[in-house]
Amino acid sequence: CTGALVLACAGRLDGLEATTHHLAFDELRAVAPRTTVREEARIVDDGRVILSSGVSAGIDMSLHLVARLLGDDLALETARYMEYEGDWRRVRRRE
Repeated sequence: CTGALVLACAGRLDGLEATTHHLAFDELRAVAPRTTVREEARIVDDGRVILSSGVSAGIDMSLHLVARLLGDDLALETARYMEYEGDWRRVRRRE
């Protein structure tokens, strides 16, 4: 849920958008002042770093990554196999 904090402390989120668990937004802002914290986003994908806002959002993030790497069809098949009905396509992607 709070892996963004580890990346932020290592300076890997400077200049990027990020999200994390809702209870850690203020901490993320404190350790990463050059990062734009997106509280409304379940997933943020800047092309190199993908972050999610919690455990269930981690499932969404995983399906997003499958879609990005292997295509939407396989991601949809994976979601069906898992009987997962979440809306994993709501991603804030940096263009």
